[in-house]
Amino acid sequence: MMKSNVAEILKSGTVLQEIALKGWVRTFRSNRFIALNDGSTINNIQCVIDFENTPEETLKRITTGAAIAVKGTLAESQGKGQSVEVQVSEIEILGDSNPDEYPIQPKKHSFEFLRENAHLRVRTNTFGAVMRVRSKLSFAVHKYFQDNGFNYVNTPIVTGSDAEGAGEMFRVTSFEDNKAPVTEDGKIDYSKDFFGKETNLTVSGQLEAETYAMALGKVYTFGPTFRAENSNTTRHLAEFWMIEPEVAFMDLDGNMDLAEDFIKSVLGYVLENCKDDLAFLDQRLTQEESKLPQAQRSDMSLLEKLKFVADNNFKRVSYTEAIDILRNSKPNKKKKFQFPIDKWGADLQSEHERFLVEKHFKCPVILFDYPANIKAFYMRLNEDGKTVRAMDVLFPGIGEMVGGAQREERYDVLVEKMKAMNIDEKELWWYLDLRKFGTAVHSGFGLGFERLVQFTTGMGNIRDVIPFPRTPQNAEF
Repeated sequence: MMKSNVAEILKSGTVLQEIALKGWVRTFRSNRFIALNDGSTINNIQCVIDFENTPEETLKRITTGAAIAVKGTLAESQGKGQSVEVQVSEIEILGDSNPDEYPIQPKKHSFEFLRENAHLRVRTNTFGAVMRVRSKLSFAVHKYFQDNGFNYVNTPIVTGSDAEGAGEMFRVTSFEDNKAPVTEDGKIDYSKDFFGKETNLTVSGQLEAETYAMALGKVYTFGPTFRAENSNTTRHLAEFWMIEPEVAFMDLDGNMDLAEDFIKSVLGYVLENCKDDLAFLDQRLTQEESKLPQAQRSDMSLLEKLKFVADNNFKRVSYTEAIDILRNSKPNKKKKFQFPIDKWGADLQSEHERFLVEKHFKCPVILFDYPANIKAFYMRLNEDGKTVRAMDVLFPGIGEMVGGAQREERYDVLVEKMKAMNIDEKELWWYLDLRKFGTAVHSGFGLGFERLVQFTTGMGNIRDVIPFPRTPQNAEF
């Protein structure tokens, strides 16, 4: 007897084969028809039982959420909605599910309710599809870098440096509550802590990845990062995953080439390998947007957005050119931007980025050469002394997807920039060493994985694309 999963059986469609399946009951109707799902696909398989010869006690235990095992024959379906079904010869209840207590009933639930039941929400069609797409995207990330000669590096989760200079970090300490030793001036004495210094959960693996790029040539990190930003928006998480490649001997142009090729590759992979899930998510988003006023609806369906990015060449535009375009745009002149653009040096908002992508250029956009005073210390200063070799990749519907730069490889320039931003040279002595011993042009970028999953699945809230979201006042599960 062939044992398989629902996805493989539906794909083969070979009738009259003996099969054995295990999964969870989605619905059970007329004491005869079981919709069974095992997580391998968004599609259920109908299992038809002989209720006249099935013990009544067993029938009562076939409830939504119950785990069961069935054996039988695959046959052509007589009903609508499926081409094949299982004519069940044996059924076993593996795990009961009390219908009065099981929260995920076969009806529409709000996403807020499902977040409160995050341990069970993946049993719904929407979250099953999202998490399968997330899994495939994760594989596609590793596949791309491995196929292109990158080495995977695991950078520290506990760190003594703040790569972004954000200052919003989670502290790591072994001190007991209210028992931390203090110095003579009343400050906490971290020299007596576990690591002998103040440490935090990392916000980025970039700085450490640079050290490995300067020895292995091409590396990438893909791991958890943390920010203690007290933000309850649909775009922020306290714990999230970052993709960060770093490449030696690569300038900003090469960095832009890499980012574009990488994004097209991973989106192409999921478009090819997640067709059923993406078709469902595309339909879900279309239905949701149909309830919105026309002005708030997207110009493109989910699948159109994905193909829009995967199939179009990215337009490369300098920050200075973008500011001119925005300043002279109709929305800006008619004061329709929430944040009007009036002069060079403004920090672009999502509304500006989306205008450039969706209205002006009508393709993905890479902005480069940003003002130095709105970017991080490690970005290479241009010859004009006021811009840096930074880049952002902008997507439709979301704005910034990727942020990166050519790194500052000149020791003296980097030291001056650190002084100007009050960054302690002693804390980053090892980072400066890279500029003293065999320095070279090098570049890299960072991409928040959840933001990529959010774009790919069309989900409106980033909390719905990670298995167990960590946000202010929420560390359940």
